[in-house]
Amino acid sequence: MDAADLRALSVRALASALRCGDVSSEAVTRAYLDRIDAVNPKLNAVVQLRHEAALAEARAADGVPKERRGALHGMPMTIKDSLDTAGIVTTGGTKGRASFVPSHDATVVKRLRAAGAIVMGKTNTPDLTLNYETSNLVYGRTNNPFDLERTSGGSSGGAAAIVAAGGSPLDIGSDTGGSIRLPAHFCGIAGLKPTAGRVPRTGHIIGYEGLSQFLTHIGPLARRVDDLALALGIIAGPDDADPYMAPLSLGDPEAVKVRGLRVAYFTKLPPLAPTAETVSAVESAVGALRRVGCPVREITIPDSQRIFDTYMTVLFGDGGAAVARALERWGSAESPLRKRIEGMRALSSGELTERHEWLDGWRSRMLGLIADVDAIVCPVNVAPAPPHETFDRATAAYTQMFNLTGWPSTVVRAGTSGEGLPIGVQVVAHPWREDVSLALAREIETALGPLPGPPGPAD
Repeated sequence: MDAADLRALSVRALASALRCGDVSSEAVTRAYLDRIDAVNPKLNAVVQLRHEAALAEARAADGVPKERRGALHGMPMTIKDSLDTAGIVTTGGTKGRASFVPSHDATVVKRLRAAGAIVMGKTNTPDLTLNYETSNLVYGRTNNPFDLERTSGGSSGGAAAIVAAGGSPLDIGSDTGGSIRLPAHFCGIAGLKPTAGRVPRTGHIIGYEGLSQFLTHIGPLARRVDDLALALGIIAGPDDADPYMAPLSLGDPEAVKVRGLRVAYFTKLPPLAPTAETVSAVESAVGALRRVGCPVREITIPDSQRIFDTYMTVLFGDGGAAVARALERWGSAESPLRKRIEGMRALSSGELTERHEWLDGWRSRMLGLIADVDAIVCPVNVAPAPPHETFDRATAAYTQMFNLTGWPSTVVRAGTSGEGLPIGVQVVAHPWREDVSLALAREIETALGPLPGPPGPAD
């Protein structure tokens, strides 16, 4: 197979071919490294590249006996720069860590490497991951492969951009308020935010400490939904470090019978108004599920106008003190986050407890809302990728709401805008039912795809 044929394979198919020895890791790794060389100068998505080291690891992988090969043996991939990688500069997007080299891998990186994956490089992220635009003072800005003048989203914008452009088959991102799902939506790929407590945050720049820890999830990004399921099976499970992990079994999407699953949907989250094309994408996804025998009904999200303010209270109700401590910890005297938190007011203990009490009541009502359905299909955002520096944070309520609930959400592409930009939808399931979310998302992907990818250099 030539380089383009190798990159066209799904992660699952490629992993099988690598384990069986039908293709060499060196050939696959070289194919992806060559693609990074071709597309990255315009995207600025990969910010640390291990060209020769990755090829050396690939050659070594080709010499391992087949019976000793793991699930991702010889598979090249990239990792978001917010996750520690032993021996590789890991900045977390913050200037104080510009030359920081961790001595240990983050838990998810350790698990991927143990399965045989080869880390080609690190992908760009904003300072401490706390922005919806992927830009920082260390590496600069990442561009959207569909339109270089538009954002790739944040904070996993580098990951989504390079996967969409065909420079990496798989990346691992993080999501504290939409940071996997918005980039997946903006760049036309698949992304999964698992259930809170499913994947350890150990070794991530924003970890498992603090009042807002429950917002942060670690999950995969890939071109296909099926590849998300493969990656999740490798990275999920307690690690004896993150104290919020739950030892619950992981369901298999292959075992889910889609026909008969009850699907709810909504297209509007007042006061936010989506574009007509966004509504159409949700309706197309819902229509695809209806055609395979899923009963469908429309729902309304309670108190939607309070979601954004509640989310901001959870994250910054301390007046930005936790963020300031993180910047001090890493010696980031210069950071755009400092200006952002300058005027923030710390809420009183009474205000904080009142808002957390309201949040718990809202979470309970949300559970009641989906008690008689299996999943929700809804927008990821009000519109496709906007021009750089124009994203309205308030519109992230579509994704933030499922950080507040902690429910699993898979993003899959379901449409294209008039400008040729991808439009994704969220498929949200009950807690611990990633299998249902992934199975329904794969059904949508199969029914509506393939959709046109981004322009790029020819092979």
